[in-house]
Amino acid sequence: MERTAGKELALAPLQGWGEETEDGAVYSVSLRRQRSQRSTPEGPGDDQAAIPAADTFLQYRTSKVRALRAARLERLVHELVSGDREQDPGFVPAFLATHQAFVPTARVLGFLLPPPPPPPPPPGVDSKRAERQDQSFSKNLRAVVSVLGSWLRDHPLDFRDPPAHQNLGSVRIFLDWAAPGGAEAREAEKLLEDFLEEAKREQAEEEQRLAWAGPLRAAQSPRSEFVEDFEEEESHSSEGPELLDFSVDEVAEQLTLMDVELFLRVRTCECLGSMWSQRDRPGAAGISPTVRATVAQFNAVTSCVLGSVLATPGLAASQRAQRIEKWIRIAQRCRELRNFSSLRAILSALQSNPIYRLKRSWGAVSREALSTFRKLSQIFSDENNHLSCRAVLSQEETTEGPHDDGCLPGSLPSKLPPGPVPYLGTFLTDLVMLDTALPDMLKGNLINFEKRRKEWEILARIQQLQQRCQLYSLSPRPPVLAALRAQHQLSEEQSYRVSRVIEPPAASCPSSPRIRRRISLTKCLRSCPGRRTLPLVGVPGIHPHQPPVCLQGLLHPVLETETLLLAVLQPPQGPRAPPTR
Repeated sequence: MERTAGKELALAPLQGWGEETEDGAVYSVSLRRQRSQRSTPEGPGDDQAAIPAADTFLQYRTSKVRALRAARLERLVHELVSGDREQDPGFVPAFLATHQAFVPTARVLGFLLPPPPPPPPPPGVDSKRAERQDQSFSKNLRAVVSVLGSWLRDHPLDFRDPPAHQNLGSVRIFLDWAAPGGAEAREAEKLLEDFLEEAKREQAEEEQRLAWAGPLRAAQSPRSEFVEDFEEEESHSSEGPELLDFSVDEVAEQLTLMDVELFLRVRTCECLGSMWSQRDRPGAAGISPTVRATVAQFNAVTSCVLGSVLATPGLAASQRAQRIEKWIRIAQRCRELRNFSSLRAILSALQSNPIYRLKRSWGAVSREALSTFRKLSQIFSDENNHLSCRAVLSQEETTEGPHDDGCLPGSLPSKLPPGPVPYLGTFLTDLVMLDTALPDMLKGNLINFEKRRKEWEILARIQQLQQRCQLYSLSPRPPVLAALRAQHQLSEEQSYRVSRVIEPPAASCPSSPRIRRRISLTKCLRSCPGRRTLPLVGVPGIHPHQPPVCLQGLLHPVLETETLLLAVLQPPQGPRAPPTR
């Protein structure tokens, strides 16, 4: 039988074999196939003689690989120190990234930090035995120091416990004894200084805010909240240019700058389904603050689009179409900047009912802009669990910059493109679904660490994206940022009212663009028994499928634009108020 030279067997390099139980811990066992050095058959004659390629063959060796799948907490912490990192390199990072889902930091440190060393042996005791004990203790000590170094470097906020920061204090005392003057001890010292400096800065800012808020509140007279907000926004808008007065590039770049800064601050452990799904429960206002900040930014961008398109009822359809077209161009520029967060926010606002139903305005939008709008909307189609969005994001992650001529084959490019900035809601959805589908504990009161490994796969991807986002080099533009903050924003009720004032329901006009409108800004999961349904990425203020509110008495043709808008912004009186959701 003739065999092609160099042809390898098409076998998977890692094959599942089963499970093993050892000291109450469950390990998953796999067989790893690795290629050995290429060999040639020995034969008589000169060793330097050329051997036909067909006579060469490949050798493989198979090794057993174990990965901890479930165990009690004591065994998991023991594995941090004594585990084989070559066989299971993902255990330590997975544990450090997900441990807060099943155990607090203080309890881990209680198991991790070793007791003081044993006293020296009395005279007459076997010196070799004492020496072996000292070597074992020193080896264990070095392993603990290594784990603490990785923990301080990769998850420093785990040790933030104001005002005393007791966990960090315990780590500093241990490192000063176990590795005095080492990199780990210096890292702990610097981290404590940063925490204390941050506390002083926050206290000063809070005192300044209270000092300014007191006189201002005392000077205000009781007025309608809606009218007050409207006049405040009007005063801001009269002080400087409006948001859409700036170029497409300026607006898109500043949105990307804001999204990057917030995404870099996201703590991956706050994205875990067991933490994020609890955010709406009583007393959980402080859960996942960095994730909440990204959601708030998403909502703010959506509100800016609604406010800029709807806030002036007196505009002609062609003028409103120009505003819609500019937001489409801003969305396209965000796509070019690989900012999928603001891209999703802009598209969600344009697809919401208050804007989507403006048929006259959409009828005046150019064909080129409508084509761009449809293509961008296809990215976030909800078909097949948002397969299109996932595929585009994966493609952007693997995009590499040009290689230099001097780069070795297979080496990383000298300049990676920045980003992408993801839409965080996709990862939050996956993590909540994972938390719902897999149990936290297994039979025998064992922690299901296999679940934590799957969660770590998603968190590791978020961390990789954060590293890529550090490559952005965007400069803040204060005028654009001020316009973003001053942009008039409308609530959910106000958006529907103003939309009905702009185009009454009976208007006959060209159709809105035919795109899939199933994209909703509020995603909900059907939780397992015992858990109530909670929104994943709550975007208050917009509900695309809620029937629009129609108010009678607000469509009088003789009303001026300003009077009409003030009437719409004021809450309706009596029984005509729309039902609250």
